[in-house]
Amino acid sequence: MFKKFLTFLVLFSAMAFAGMAFAAAVDVNKATDAELDSIKGIGPAMSGKIIKERQKAPFKDWTDFINRTKGIGPAAAKRFSAEGLNVGGTPYTEAAGEASNKSASKKATQKSGKAAPTTPPTPPAAQAAKTTKPSVAPSNAATPSPTPKTN
Repeated sequence: MFKKFLTFLVLFSAMAFAGMAFAAAVDVNKATDAELDSIKGIGPAMSGKIIKERQKAPFKDWTDFINRTKGIGPAAAKRFSAEGLNVGGTPYTEAAGEASNKSASKKATQKSGKAAPTTPPTPPAAQAAKTTKPSVAPSNAATPSPTPKTN
């Protein structure tokens, strides 16, 4: 009898703990203002931004959430996910952060019409020093005089 009671107690505790962990998850597409505020790092201003963006369209995934919500980058998304925030039932992954960085780079390219430089530009003075050649020979250089040919 004691073994059955102990087994029941262990199973009940495990289910209760799993239920608490599940209840702690907050889906960004369904959460109320108060539920978003309960996530450490999200205050009233940030929850307002999230809800405003969500009203336009639900967030598809973490990349969409990061790209559309100003002030949230991969590092913040990782912290929020650790606190229980998810997008569509999915916690944040590093792959989502990399995808959002690529997406942001692509967005910048589309706005400017130019690809983002991969190396820093060379300062104009350094470019000029590389490309210009002296146009006048130094004044102390000896110039050969033409020698007449004799036959």
